[in-house]
Amino acid sequence: MSETGVRTTGPGRRRPARERLLAAAARRFYADGVTATGIDTITAEAGVAKMSLYNNFSSKADLVMAYLDARHEEWLTLYASRLERAESARDGVLAVFDAYADHAAFAYERGFRGCGLLNAAAELPAGDEGRTVVRRHKEEVERLLAGHLEELLPERPDDARTMAEHLSFLLEGAMSRAGLEGDDSRLRHARAMAAALLDTL
Repeated sequence: MSETGVRTTGPGRRRPARERLLAAAARRFYADGVTATGIDTITAEAGVAKMSLYNNFSSKADLVMAYLDARHEEWLTLYASRLERAESARDGVLAVFDAYADHAAFAYERGFRGCGLLNAAAELPAGDEGRTVVRRHKEEVERLLAGHLEELLPERPDDARTMAEHLSFLLEGAMSRAGLEGDDSRLRHARAMAAALLDTL
């Protein structure tokens, strides 16, 4: 899996135009921003004609939605990989933090700039469907945390949900600071804080 959320093909095989367009858009949206990236830039980087873009996406907005969906699926893949190694519900909680750190560790063209979903949402107007996609992703992350915590605290479901909210705030705050500072140290610190909190339960 690449940093773009699009699977690459083997040597000598040219990827379909849709994949190349989505990969190019993902690189440019993350590095330069959604608003600053025009269709001509994306098609030039993808090596396709502009008509090819409109054969695969109805508009730039449609391409942005595909990027957000791919970014979400990319994170879920990282989380699933971490979860496979988890041996307890506590490990499951920390797998969420580890998956965020894994995303931060990708070799981004211009360095790590924080959560690609939140960066995009900040550029989209209120009410835009893309902001709903991002909100649902963040809600899903909190639900995953809550699920693991409910395993840890089977007799205390309210406490589990409250702790999930606390940990999601810790995680998102760390992600924002990490993006500003350009490395994953804040995420590693947040993981250590989360582990310490879990040890008090």
